[in-house]
Amino acid sequence: MTATDVSAPATQARIPGSKSLTNRALLLAAAADGVSTVWAPLLSDDTRAFRAALTSFGVAVRSSPTSEFWEVTGLGGGPVGQARLWCADAGTAARFLPPFAAAGRGAFLFDGSSQLRARPLWPLVEALRRLGAQVETGPGGGLPLLVIASDLPGGDLTVDSSLSSQYLSGLLMAAPLMRYGLLARAEALVSSPYVDMTLALMRRFGAGVARAADGAVRIEPGGYAPTDLVIEPDASTASYFFAAAAVTGRTITVPGLGTGSLQGDLRFTDVLEKAGAQVTMTESATTVRGGGGLRGGFDIDMGDISDTFMTLAAIAPLADAPITIHGIGHARLKESDRITAVAANLRACGIRVAEGADWITVHPGRPAPARITCYRDHRIAMSFSVLALGSGVPLELDDPGCVSKTFPGFHAELHRLFPDTPDREERQ
Repeated sequence: MTATDVSAPATQARIPGSKSLTNRALLLAAAADGVSTVWAPLLSDDTRAFRAALTSFGVAVRSSPTSEFWEVTGLGGGPVGQARLWCADAGTAARFLPPFAAAGRGAFLFDGSSQLRARPLWPLVEALRRLGAQVETGPGGGLPLLVIASDLPGGDLTVDSSLSSQYLSGLLMAAPLMRYGLLARAEALVSSPYVDMTLALMRRFGAGVARAADGAVRIEPGGYAPTDLVIEPDASTASYFFAAAAVTGRTITVPGLGTGSLQGDLRFTDVLEKAGAQVTMTESATTVRGGGGLRGGFDIDMGDISDTFMTLAAIAPLADAPITIHGIGHARLKESDRITAVAANLRACGIRVAEGADWITVHPGRPAPARITCYRDHRIAMSFSVLALGSGVPLELDDPGCVSKTFPGFHAELHRLFPDTPDREERQ
């Protein structure tokens, strides 16, 4: 990483808290025996859905008047009783909460939006059944999902993690509530930094976690202790502002995201550096400076940071040579088929694109004005907003409000940082 030119002062981006950290912290606090405080939580559709689902379990969550912090009174174990839980569009709720429920006692029915019903759950369902849980699913093996719980003994488990790391993370977070803990192995793990994040937070809440030489993870029984935790800014969300700096020649700093970050998606800055941006990282902040144009002509595996592949793909037309991104097949099973969605929208802009099962190649080109189909996917809307900014070409989002899933104030913040650009992303 190189030093930022002091002659071009950085503008600080106001990035909200990490969704991944917020929802994991909420769950661990709900399982702890006592009161935890989660500072600077993300306020978005997904975190509100997760919080509401926890209150359906009987978890008390008190918000400060300005939501500066959430105070969570934990259950000291898994939930007890009966509950219907609405997960809305939140994949983390549908994947983290059923193992938590299975470690309790009672009957718990999970459901969500049509978009969430379409997302796969069968690897998690199969894993829970192998642990002894009684689980009934809806058509296709997904939501609605009924968990009839009578504690879980735990044991030895191999989890198919080829579609998402969230199945493994959900099971790991429930493991300290199992009678004998859990020895877990991941099969074909994708997005491994998210599992590292899970384990780091579990340790913060007092769980006994050990990794074997063969990659297996041993989780000891014993539950969680209450903890106070400050949520970092969301590194996935920061990627759009870092990319905006790279394509405009501006300098953007995100305070609170530094060398000690728990979020693997901060490695997106390494990708931008490969594309010619200058990156400076300290313990307390990360700065990206663009200049000299975007450099292409490389092939990169973004499987571990797939939530940011769309950020790169959307700005790739502005590079000086083609860019190929691979290792992202599991991104077809997110809020949308993200490879197809990105490719279709780039083609609508007149950009030449090739794609395969787990890869996409984007060629340089001047985008034409187009209407961008967001597929109710926040990351499509945010990524193409950066392309509009960098190209100066009007791109109209069909659903600009879908960014509320993770960053309701996204459009306002992008315009604040780049006030000389029109509000293309706001038009409907």
